Amino acid sequence: MKVAFPLIGQRHQTLHALPIALEVSARHPDVAVHVSCLTVSHLELARSLATLYPEARVQFDLLPISPKLRRRIELHGLRVVDRLIGLFASRHYFRTFDAIIVPEATSLQLRHMGVRRPKMIWTGHGAGDRAIGFARHLGKFDFLLVPGRKVEQRMLEKGIIRPGAYHRGTYAKFDLVRRMDAKRPKLFNNNRPTILYNPHFLRRLSSWPEMGHQILQFFATQDRYNLVFAPHFRLFDNHREEGEALRRQYGHLSHMLIDPGSHRSIDMTYTMGADLYLGDVSSQVAEFMIRPRPCLFLNAHHVKWHGNPDYQFWTLGPVTENVSDLGSKIENAFETHPRFLEAQRQYVLETFETLGDEPTAPAAADAIVDFLKRAA
Repeated sequence: MKVAFPLIGQRHQTLHALPIALEVSARHPDVAVHVSCLTVSHLELARSLATLYPEARVQFDLLPISPKLRRRIELHGLRVVDRLIGLFASRHYFRTFDAIIVPEATSLQLRHMGVRRPKMIWTGHGAGDRAIGFARHLGKFDFLLVPGRKVEQRMLEKGIIRPGAYHRGTYAKFDLVRRMDAKRPKLFNNNRPTILYNPHFLRRLSSWPEMGHQILQFFATQDRYNLVFAPHFRLFDNHREEGEALRRQYGHLSHMLIDPGSHRSIDMTYTMGADLYLGDVSSQVAEFMIRPRPCLFLNAHHVKWHGNPDYQFWTLGPVTENVSDLGSKIENAFETHPRFLEAQRQYVLETFETLGDEPTAPAAADAIVDFLKRAA
């Protein structure tokens, strides 16, 4: 049996699929596992992470796209059209596999490019509450991995998954994080509480356009907290100079860390190292909750969110519609955290069925191989 794990999306998705590829390789030596990427730098990231799994034996492939497109992606970032061109250029490569296992949904377009024999399997790449995580087109996959009961229930209600064609209980990114934790340095050389500000990338949902600069200025001029500004990886994906300008503007301040999109912004370095989460709708808040801590949510667009399942995580801490008197609101979030603690614990268990202390990718790897053998 031969399976492909193409990593054609943004790099933050890599951590959700790669551990499963490595576990399939380690646990099922009769399965040939190929990890494939559009660019050399992305392939090198995958190779580097794979060193955490010395027991695995996978083949790393560079997808057969033109050198011109490869350079453009490396220099200017990845667009959806680049992924589609890359898939079309690689269609003959993908036809040789029994299964194509991906963290995104763009790869479903291979079905319209003549790649019909391989089973299409979805790992997912997050566990937030927003409706996009429950889109109906996910039902086109032959087999899906879901993190926990919350996602399972909503997908069953929408008819996205069906018994025998999914596995529950996987959040493979936590597996990598556990293996990396021993190497994590301290974020700041002081004893101040550390705040993580993590705005979403979509303008219509993000607090960044309305509140972001005011938030950074507040932290720049106070001496009580550290701040990590690590937005969703895609916020500055196509505006890298804007992110670098912020790094230059605040880089001289020892209590502020500005990260517009490095590897540390996707590997839970900041979600594990912060004392309070400040953000809007990014699914990273679910990862932050793996160790329950105070949160302060930013409703920059005055959404009527009460009772809306897409905003369930906003029940896990105070919500504010403005950042005036931000210091007092942060202090209140710390003080009132005990009243949200049990809700946060239940949210984690419903979302992930794990507290991050046991690996989940091995069972996912076995479930995928079992499904493929049954399908054959």
